[in-house]
Amino acid sequence: MSNQDRKLFGTDGIRGVAGEFPLTAESTYLIGRALGHDLVRATRKARAVMGQDTRESSAWIADRVAAGMAAVGVEVHSAGVITTPGIAYLARSREMAAGVVISASHNPWTDNGIKIFSGDGFKLSDARELEIEKEIFALLGRADAADDTALRIAGPTLPGESALRKAYIEKLAGSVAADLSGLRVLVDCANGAATAEAPELLGSLRIQATFTNVTPDGRNINEGCGALHPEVLGKLVADGRGKFDLGVTFDGDADRALFCDGTGRVVNGDGVLLLTARDMQTRGKLANDTVVATTMSNMGAEIALKKSGIRMLRANVGDKYVLEEMLATGATLGGEQSGHVIFRDGDATTGDGLMTALRVMDVVVRSGKSLAELVSDLKVLPQRIQNVRVREKIPFAQVPEVARAIAAAENELDGNGRVVVRYSGTEALARVMVEAESEEKMQALTAGIAETIEKALGA
Repeated sequence: MSNQDRKLFGTDGIRGVAGEFPLTAESTYLIGRALGHDLVRATRKARAVMGQDTRESSAWIADRVAAGMAAVGVEVHSAGVITTPGIAYLARSREMAAGVVISASHNPWTDNGIKIFSGDGFKLSDARELEIEKEIFALLGRADAADDTALRIAGPTLPGESALRKAYIEKLAGSVAADLSGLRVLVDCANGAATAEAPELLGSLRIQATFTNVTPDGRNINEGCGALHPEVLGKLVADGRGKFDLGVTFDGDADRALFCDGTGRVVNGDGVLLLTARDMQTRGKLANDTVVATTMSNMGAEIALKKSGIRMLRANVGDKYVLEEMLATGATLGGEQSGHVIFRDGDATTGDGLMTALRVMDVVVRSGKSLAELVSDLKVLPQRIQNVRVREKIPFAQVPEVARAIAAAENELDGNGRVVVRYSGTEALARVMVEAESEEKMQALTAGIAETIEKALGA
């Protein structure tokens, strides 16, 4: 099933501009009702846990979704501001029917979204999302569906917000065996959900952490900071002139993390996969000597892994698709270049930026090597990703001029590089990625394909 089969759900839940469909006061309530119906069909006394990021729209959207769920008999409990993987953990550990997160991850503050986890902590399947979506549209067609005058909201039976967050923090802290107290780390929380957990978590492990972008005001999430701008963190670390051993930066809902070494050089998800894969292989934890990455991961990472006897499989972009491939192949490590990393040697069910940060720091301490040394042999092929805003997402094979441009670029590379052209799962964008042995060829091929898409499909 492709994303085109669904009109609301993308690769990471439902996303859009807050206040506009599908994130209006009415539609978010109906989304809650449709989800609630899905849950009570399976479990009569269904319970759900809900969390949110720091956007100014997250609170009212959470209230409307919760109201919709409560209207059909679901008992909803709030964990307040918490990371997306925190909700996945709580849904599983508290035996909930579902976990719901109100967040648009790395998108601007004006956007928001609704992410849903099943009771086992995994994101919903495409088929289940499609069924919920059908009911949402059916409800939208009913004049009485948005009537919320007779809500049934159950009284809380779980601990309060701070206690739920604390349970997640304690789970993460307990996963680290090494003594991390000697590490000096600069942490960029992106003015997002990580501000609610990262200081307490790293403090409990006695890590010498300095925090930046930890004053969310509802509109500054991801603004010139966080995992969208790792170079900002890198400059701060470099300007520290040896003050920090490494830096870590999260996105808005902290389901991913990027890093920089002690000199300020950025280490993305490919580097994290490389250093953690080698460590897991050494400890006998890397099942089948296999790592699952995506079509966007650099060939340089694949080559470096191969030298260590590790095979890289490629899944579609989106951590839910990485996870599907991991479950199908039994792989215990997978992730994306953007910093989503999934560790299945434990009980993680989704990418977790805080866990990834701890795992990287753990490897640094146990190996006695710096982050720079751990990825020193990663030779990145020149790669460029160019976004083109489109008016509609027509399959590229059905647009002759675009298909010809892609085929021509692949013929010119002749196996010495890669071309990946895809639509974003969360925005009206076409993403053009080209890897080539030379910077000049990479730039030319990327620009050529992007220009063709702009002329044919541009908004």
